[in-house]
Amino acid sequence: MDDPRKHQVSLRGASAKEITRDALLEKVSQERELRQYARRATAAALFLQRVWRRYRVTKTVAVELREEWEKCVKQQQAGLVITAIWISSHVVRPFSFFITCLSIRKRRIEAAEVSSMKCCFQMLLDSLNSTDSRKNFCTLAIGTVEERRMWSYQMRRLISICMFVLSECDKSRSGSQDIVALTSLAMRLVVVLTDVKGWKSVDEHDCQIADTAVKDLVRFMGGGESGLYLSIRTYINTLDAPCSSRTRISVQTDERFLITASTITLALRPFHVSKVDVNSLGLLDAHNVAEKYFVFLLTIPWLTQRLPAVLIPAMRHKSILQPCFQTLLILKEKILKEMLPVDQSKFHDSLKFIPPVGWALANIICLATGGEYDSVDPGGFHQELDCASYIHAVNTLAENLLSRLESVVQESQDLQSNVETSEKPSSMVSCESEMTHGSIKLSFLDMLRPVSHQWHLTDLLTIVNTQGSETMTPERQEYSGKLELLDIVHFYSFMLRMFSYLNPRVGSLPVLNMLSFTPGFLVSLWGALETYLFPRIVCSGHKPYDNISKTSGSGKDENSGKRKTHGNNDGGKKWVSVLHKITGKSQSGIGHTDLRANQPKTRLIDKEDSSDVWDVEPVRPGPQGISRDMSCMLHLFCASYSHLLLILDDIEFYEKQVPFTLEQQRRIASVLNTLVYNGFSQSIGQEGRPLMESAVRCLHLIYERDCRHQFCPPVLWLSPARKNRPPIAVAARTHEVLSANQRSDDPLAMQSMGSVITTTPHVFPFEERVEMFREFIKMDKASRIMAGEVAGPSSRSVDIVVRRGHIVEDGFRQLNSLGSRLKSSIHVSFVSECGLPEAGLDYGGLSKEFLTDISKAAFAPEYGLFSQTSTSARLLIPNPSARYLENGIQMIEFLGRVVGKALYEGILLDYSFSHVFVHKLLGRYSFLDELSTLDPEIYRNLMYVKHYDGDVEELCLDFTVTEESFGKRHVIELKPGGKDVTVTSKNKMQYIHAIADYKLNRQMFLFSNAFYRGLIDLISPSWLKLFNAGEFNQLLSGGNHDIDVDDLRKNTRYTGGYSEGNRTIRIFWEVISGFEPTERCMLLKFVTSCSRAPLLGFKHLQPTFTIHKVACDIPLWATMRGQDVERLPSASTCYNTLKLPTYKRPSTLREKLLYAISSNAGFELS
Repeated sequence: MDDPRKHQVSLRGASAKEITRDALLEKVSQERELRQYARRATAAALFLQRVWRRYRVTKTVAVELREEWEKCVKQQQAGLVITAIWISSHVVRPFSFFITCLSIRKRRIEAAEVSSMKCCFQMLLDSLNSTDSRKNFCTLAIGTVEERRMWSYQMRRLISICMFVLSECDKSRSGSQDIVALTSLAMRLVVVLTDVKGWKSVDEHDCQIADTAVKDLVRFMGGGESGLYLSIRTYINTLDAPCSSRTRISVQTDERFLITASTITLALRPFHVSKVDVNSLGLLDAHNVAEKYFVFLLTIPWLTQRLPAVLIPAMRHKSILQPCFQTLLILKEKILKEMLPVDQSKFHDSLKFIPPVGWALANIICLATGGEYDSVDPGGFHQELDCASYIHAVNTLAENLLSRLESVVQESQDLQSNVETSEKPSSMVSCESEMTHGSIKLSFLDMLRPVSHQWHLTDLLTIVNTQGSETMTPERQEYSGKLELLDIVHFYSFMLRMFSYLNPRVGSLPVLNMLSFTPGFLVSLWGALETYLFPRIVCSGHKPYDNISKTSGSGKDENSGKRKTHGNNDGGKKWVSVLHKITGKSQSGIGHTDLRANQPKTRLIDKEDSSDVWDVEPVRPGPQGISRDMSCMLHLFCASYSHLLLILDDIEFYEKQVPFTLEQQRRIASVLNTLVYNGFSQSIGQEGRPLMESAVRCLHLIYERDCRHQFCPPVLWLSPARKNRPPIAVAARTHEVLSANQRSDDPLAMQSMGSVITTTPHVFPFEERVEMFREFIKMDKASRIMAGEVAGPSSRSVDIVVRRGHIVEDGFRQLNSLGSRLKSSIHVSFVSECGLPEAGLDYGGLSKEFLTDISKAAFAPEYGLFSQTSTSARLLIPNPSARYLENGIQMIEFLGRVVGKALYEGILLDYSFSHVFVHKLLGRYSFLDELSTLDPEIYRNLMYVKHYDGDVEELCLDFTVTEESFGKRHVIELKPGGKDVTVTSKNKMQYIHAIADYKLNRQMFLFSNAFYRGLIDLISPSWLKLFNAGEFNQLLSGGNHDIDVDDLRKNTRYTGGYSEGNRTIRIFWEVISGFEPTERCMLLKFVTSCSRAPLLGFKHLQPTFTIHKVACDIPLWATMRGQDVERLPSASTCYNTLKLPTYKRPSTLREKLLYAISSNAGFELS
């Protein structure tokens, strides 16, 4: 081994102590670092000393120079002549130095500097107003080269000082009046300096030189060195901001108004100087100026509302807005990036809730569309506005804003989830922040109100129709382009999403109202979609936008002549442009060919599988697989049409067929059905969510209307899932797992086949959905067994004793408080009307009889809880008078549990509810068109009022409705003070929908809620959503009004000595096969107490259908004489058993069986 002393060294001049080599190197390194640190610290200290010494010396010199400057100015003003040279050398030069040292570097104006600035600015203004060339300071700008250079440098310094003064003009600080007066002088000085017309001493031959000097100053001012736009932004933000754009700010004082007018003048002046040839370097200056103007001014919250109305026309001039639009489109990424770091620390609230890009969007819309400074309804765009550039610019900003809003929403949801898992914030701070947030959002949306006016849309569509013949300049082709239909579609799609994000309570209702009721817009929009989605279907002679009327908008007709002249030539070409924009194909080679010239006049459909016709191939990839343009068009159409469907009555939909024919309605349904199904079958990204939400809403409205009055073939709804439906058990289990993890406020959270079952269950055949329902119940029973609710110590069945004459009251008293425990088995003991207990053990039959009898008694109209509709179907509906009965609401809640128990056990009840009532149980809102199924008379009367041509006031109606219960009349107001509001032609639609809302929703809200509470104690709400209203009734009461004899025969049990080969049994099946359908239903009701067969066949009938032998021996001589058994058949409905005597002849069996089933008796016939 090596000697350890070999790697050790001895310290010279020290003791004999030795250390290792590594330790020595580490020690040396540490000492070196300490010496380097000491040197750096010494250097830093020396540097700080030099800086501090320089600052002290500079400040001392600046103070002394200011004192000398003040003395010199006072002496000079006393009697000596003030010349331009003297002002330059003895006033401006020292002034710039000490003001920069004492104020600008400290970013604060002291009182001593205020007087110096006032003196200097006033002296310069007096000099500029002098006609003596020796005294006028601006004569240096046209003097020698040295004088020009010195004047230009000093004026730039002076402009920078004036901009600093402007940024410090805050009325909230102390001494604000002096600052306002100083700022007024500074702005007057800069305005005069940058306007050659204000130079009094300039001769005509020197105008060109002076003009060049002014332009040089203005270019400097428009650049970033002067701080012009940042100072103006700071100043305008100090002006009063209205809480709503409907109220304008108070009138400003003279000095304030002068400052504001001067700032706007200076802000716009660089635009006029930069208007040079496109090919020159001035274009760069123009883009730079427009970029600064856009980033610093147009992003000011409530810009147009803060400024006096008289200044707005200058800001909306074409020479200002057009360069801004062009610059945004060219430098989009740069400008959007520069909007983020804008310093708004003093005004953080408005930018915290709405980013700068949002305020730029709102200000542009206000400037382009007039706004409140013109009138309450401006009614049109600015005459010189380039609408193509306007739409393109707004689309750019709106798209960026939406991406930011979506990220903010996502962050807030994540933050909320984190807060829920940790400690909760202060409720007071949260409430105050929410109020501020809400008021700012509403004020922001108020600035966007022009886009919800009909003239806004109709004017844009008119431009699309008429611009085909215009010759565009090269500049316009390069920077603004041509306004197309897709641009308008993107615009309103962005607006819908924006309104929904910023105001979830009202949402995009103002924009949807306008889009839905603009004549012809939806028809034309669907025409564009239909041409692409159904290429074989051609609408002959269709002229896009021919029926879009300008009369409903602003009423301006200046473009009507162009629309008539070019409509026929340009209509087809416009749709070609739309098609190729959507599909991404080139338009080369199309030329001026009319799209309609080469199209057939008839509808062509190949002979193929009918289900394939309704599975629309272009939308099979779902929202993620279609183009962005197609997605926007579908989103806009679905949102607008679903809004229109809410108020479209059946007369308009089925008879008048407006706005679409029934054939078009079927195609719309097929598109949405395919899109939604395939969208849920795949992953839905954030971009596809708005389309999916609007498509689901529109699809539900069309499907519910088809359920009420069929206009679509059943195969249409099944077609998307005909090839790839999952197995029933798999679909049910997937649905249950995902439902447990789904957030209730996020309807699109389940992006899988599980959400298809909840959102679009109609793509599964009804029989499969019934199997899913039974599978859900099977899984629930299994989970109860695993939880010990069935086999555990507390799993005993519920024993009740019921009197035959008081079955409803006894059942309510003993079972109502059990809640979900009703899922357990019920053992019933009946007490006869004589008060004696009835013999027998309950093995399931008596509980079935109990449910059947209690529903029969409670749902009877005589009991008072439910009544029947006035339609021919006589469906059940809650009785409005039930609220006045003792325990009326609790009884209805109990009946919900009874119905839930019947559904849970698979017991059929021979009752059907009104579709309106079932919609409430399914969580759906009912609208006007559904009133016809509840009260046809009221519906006809409302349609009469809706289409009444005369004065509605003649009908003497008001906003009230009268109810009568137990002989008393109750007047209910449809809105506050409704009895004093007369129905007129203007508010008749409001009256019609108020009546419908009361009858369909408000009146039965209390009862449907109570029934629903009882029902969901046993049946999960997600299970109910598998069915529509008609299917729910079938689930409760069974299938069609006939039975399948073969199915019944296969699932019949024989007892008492009967077998399938017995003679009487063979005769029985022959006889019922010859029955009429109504007679077979009567037989089924006689045996099972329900006239309808189980939905999935008789194998699901519980208990099993049974035929029991009743031996009836007769003498042989009687048989030889042709006599047969005289005893009638009887039934035990609690066990689904038919007690059939041993008949020998078919005629006898038929006669006795018909007599028995027609007498509505069971045991008594025995």
